[in-house]
Amino acid sequence: MKMDNKSKKKIEEFVKEFVKKTTFDVTFEIKEGREGTILVEFRAQEPEVLIGEAGQTLWDMQALFNRALRKMLGEEVRCDLDINQYKQSKARYLKELAEETANRVALLKKEERLPAMTSYERRLIHTELSVRTDVRTESVGEGKARRVVVYPVK
Repeated sequence: MKMDNKSKKKIEEFVKEFVKKTTFDVTFEIKEGREGTILVEFRAQEPEVLIGEAGQTLWDMQALFNRALRKMLGEEVRCDLDINQYKQSKARYLKELAEETANRVALLKKEERLPAMTSYERRLIHTELSVRTDVRTESVGEGKARRVVVYPVK
């Protein structure tokens, strides 16, 4: 979605109202993200409460924002929320984990199973390692136990 001034104003009002209702000390900035997404970056004194365990509260808030904005603007909207750069830090950590794991797998020629992850986290791992020719990845398991396995290429 291309954000015009009218849409941005509506989004700002929605986020202000949300922040007011949370009663947390939160500030925010709205930007155009990659591939037409709307990026809402929050800064909070106590981000743990808004992020939740393994980011679950943040993901739930993002889903809620997407539904509400879609209804309010009357068009397909993809809103990406981040709190105190949690997602950026998590992505950086996962990319490092992927590279370290791939290096061990390639060196030792032995597969490694990563911890259970969300679909977003698994996608980051798959994408990061997709350019490597010495390892391959596969998601295995069901539900919350789903994880990435890194295999050596023979």
